[in-house]
Amino acid sequence: MSTFENFGLHQNIITAVHELGFETPTPIQSETIPHLMSSQQDIIATAQTGTGKTAAFGLPAIHLANPDNKNTQTLVLCPTRELCVQITRDLISYSKYLKGVNILAVYGGERIDSQIRALKKGAQIVVGTPGRTRDLINRKKLFVENIERVVLDEADEMLTSGFIEDIEFILSKTNPDRKTLLFSATMPGAILKLAKNYMKEYTTIQAKKE
Repeated sequence: MSTFENFGLHQNIITAVHELGFETPTPIQSETIPHLMSSQQDIIATAQTGTGKTAAFGLPAIHLANPDNKNTQTLVLCPTRELCVQITRDLISYSKYLKGVNILAVYGGERIDSQIRALKKGAQIVVGTPGRTRDLINRKKLFVENIERVVLDEADEMLTSGFIEDIEFILSKTNPDRKTLLFSATMPGAILKLAKNYMKEYTTIQAKKE
């Protein structure tokens, strides 16, 4: 039986996960976490809300974050302010026992100057909505040129909400050697086109709802 201990995650992460009541990984976590820990391949995952995908991409991102490097190492893009806040809260709870790993949410509807101040202090993981993320990149306040991982969460919803231009702009500014992780409930043609244009060789994962 798969356990969080099997993945090679930092013990402090495992402690936090168990405190939250998670004992057995979900199917998407069992498939995704080992892949992110050891492979450079990109991932396209068919995954709905409730499959445990936040931990699937979040736990490896936290484990791989370098606390001595204050630059952004993982960027998570999601379609709504509410999801942005929820993902950030989850990642903070997973990383509560790790010193020096900072996680920041950036989204519209809030003062941008406070988010800029937080970025200046350093955030290894940034969770953002596409519009605000693009704005911060344009203002040269969020630097993504050397980013290691980009996560597109609920990619189909981002595309139907009209964020395709923002997403393409953001991806065009990132390190071409980054790892890209795409999570989507459905796989319309626009998603596959995005994958073809901006992703390297990728593996596919299908997750059932838990």
